[in-house]
Amino acid sequence: MKKVVSLLVIMFSLSAIFASGKVDKKQIDVVASTSWTAAFADLAGIDDVETIAPATLRHPPEYEVTVSDIEKITTSKFFIYAGFERMMKTLGDAVGNTQMIKIHCNNSVENIKTETAKIASSIGTTEKSKERVERYIKAVEDGKNKIEKLKGKKVLCNINQIYLAKDLGLEVVATFGPGQVTSEQIANAKNGDYDFIIDNVHNPVGTPLSEVAPNAKYVVWRNFPEIIEKDALTHVIQGNINSLIK
Repeated sequence: MKKVVSLLVIMFSLSAIFASGKVDKKQIDVVASTSWTAAFADLAGIDDVETIAPATLRHPPEYEVTVSDIEKITTSKFFIYAGFERMMKTLGDAVGNTQMIKIHCNNSVENIKTETAKIASSIGTTEKSKERVERYIKAVEDGKNKIEKLKGKKVLCNINQIYLAKDLGLEVVATFGPGQVTSEQIANAKNGDYDFIIDNVHNPVGTPLSEVAPNAKYVVWRNFPEIIEKDALTHVIQGNINSLIK
């Protein structure tokens, strides 16, 4: 009941904001839904991106939007989101005069190139983006060289982390998640002779797999940066890479 009341209050406030046609706060250039979409904006060449969901949350997409959040979005020129955020159930696909930029989030090099180019083209930061994307690609290539000795090792991977794993040249034999693991997946982990189990810190479900495969190294990767900073996503994948070779 409380959630319904809160949603009604937010929707009423949203309608009032739109009806007024203005807010008192200074216009913000770019707002992003989470630290992950903000990291894409950073790679697209944009500085000083503000976010809605706090970067400290373990699973930022579950963040419930507030009236002040809506005001922040309506005062921005651009709002960058992925579509899987809970807040989008309230916001919809149009917020006042703000230009909505929907992107696909995964950390593969090809996706980074495509989605950052989309953002940069809309905002006019294409040249600035190139250098940042090149740094990201170099970090992946450096990581690939760093884990050269792991090539051929068998990996059981959370489906939300397969993109970086494949870019690094790891042999992803099977996947699990994002839901709870099944009895078949547990049996596979037990008999699969895996060298690594890579889980997702934002929704970890692989512990039962690691329990039946004690010889496999269990590592947990992230997608959402813990802080908003320059090259945030590059730092995320470098941390993921380092966790493999500790």
